[in-house]
Amino acid sequence: MDKVSTSLDGVFVLEPRVFGDPRGFFLESYNERELAQLGIQQRFVQDNHSYSMRNVVRGLHYQIQHAQGKLVRVVLGEILDVAVDLRKSSSSYGKWSAVSLSGENKRMLWIPAGFAHGFRVVSESAHVLYKATDYYEPASERTLAWNDPELKIDWQLTGEPVISSKDQQGVAFRDAEKFD
Repeated sequence: MDKVSTSLDGVFVLEPRVFGDPRGFFLESYNERELAQLGIQQRFVQDNHSYSMRNVVRGLHYQIQHAQGKLVRVVLGEILDVAVDLRKSSSSYGKWSAVSLSGENKRMLWIPAGFAHGFRVVSESAHVLYKATDYYEPASERTLAWNDPELKIDWQLTGEPVISSKDQQGVAFRDAEKFD
């Protein structure tokens, strides 16, 4: 697996080795030993699968207690995956990064605990799978405003975004609970 840095401290793209032939392809999407060598030594406790239609924006979500690291990949479709650094002590605090993940490019994004995470569906629809390092805790979940004017995230929208009522209630970055 190849590791590609992003502009955020600790967030990186993983590009798996893909073995293809006329029948299709094979890849390892998870190998604990190899990921540890690349710097992901956390234990994953939960797998999630999200299905969404074009221009759905999910997020930006994070948990204060039981903060989750996430290993995100797309098996069908394409998303613009976004991470925002909420760690006050980080050199990339308050910055965001966006990465294209798709069933075609087979890339994965590692987002450690301490980041808000969200995505926009670029294709007609998308199946997003992600592994989490801690369990979902509804009482600890927070939502950062996806359209915060201070962050100026470029979601590369091609129409009106589809946002859940919960995500429409996201708070501004300046009012969000942060990590030390």
